[in-house]
Amino acid sequence: MALLTAGLLAAWARAAAATQAGRERDGWRGRPSVFELVVGFGTNFFDTLGIGSFAPTTSLFKLKNVVPDEEIPGTMMIGHTPPVVIQAFIFIAIISVQPTTLFVLIAAAVLGAWLGAGIVARLPRFRIQIGMGVALLIAAATFLMAIFEITAVGGEASGLSGGSLALAAGCLFVLGALMTIGIGIYAPTMIVVSLMGLNPAVAFPIMMGASAFLMPVAGLRFLKAGRFGLRAALGLAIGGIPAVLIAALIVRSLPLNAMRWLVVIVVLYAAIAMLRSALHERRSGTRQYGRLSE
Repeated sequence: MALLTAGLLAAWARAAAATQAGRERDGWRGRPSVFELVVGFGTNFFDTLGIGSFAPTTSLFKLKNVVPDEEIPGTMMIGHTPPVVIQAFIFIAIISVQPTTLFVLIAAAVLGAWLGAGIVARLPRFRIQIGMGVALLIAAATFLMAIFEITAVGGEASGLSGGSLALAAGCLFVLGALMTIGIGIYAPTMIVVSLMGLNPAVAFPIMMGASAFLMPVAGLRFLKAGRFGLRAALGLAIGGIPAVLIAALIVRSLPLNAMRWLVVIVVLYAAIAMLRSALHERRSGTRQYGRLSE
């Protein structure tokens, strides 16, 4: 895993360096803003504790117009990669999971993300806005489920086999694809793992390992398509790395319900704003098409 992850990160870094010259509009020559660094720190801190980073990042980027809406998925995929890789190594080291189960589920999520990123990177702006708006609504629902403890209980197993493993792999394939439009993989993976009878703690190395592999892979497709904000991505990465280390090695746990309520409010507001933007974008496109056809 270490060699493959290092290879993916090296490819990510080379691709990012190769795009510098043409990315002046994304602020490559400037440093990440304080806001971008704070978002990177805060989202990755709570991501390490199990809240997830995609919904909060999408919401904050939308509220402050950090990057164009259609570049938010790629920016998150690229910027959150280094912190998530560190998370994966930490949790795979401290939580026992059957190697075959870990490998199969991670591979399924990566394949889903590769195919999903190729589609999302070519979608028009309003379709990405709709996708992210729906993703935020789903995220709000999962946060509410966590607050009210509407989750599967789970079992004690650390691995799957046969049909159960195939079914779980199918679920992770879909979740990997959906992650490319901003639907975080953490809460859904926790539910899948629990429904399959695994120990809920096993979800941490699976979901973080899957993210650590799929995000560089999907990120390369966004890099190639130019659908990302490089300065914002650097802010997520630079702010996120120390946050992961502090959360995983020092803090470890916090009472998170109050934070989840805050996230629900922000996410719902951003979901409405994103869907309204999509509607406006669609109407503007329709009017422009009508004028051209006259």
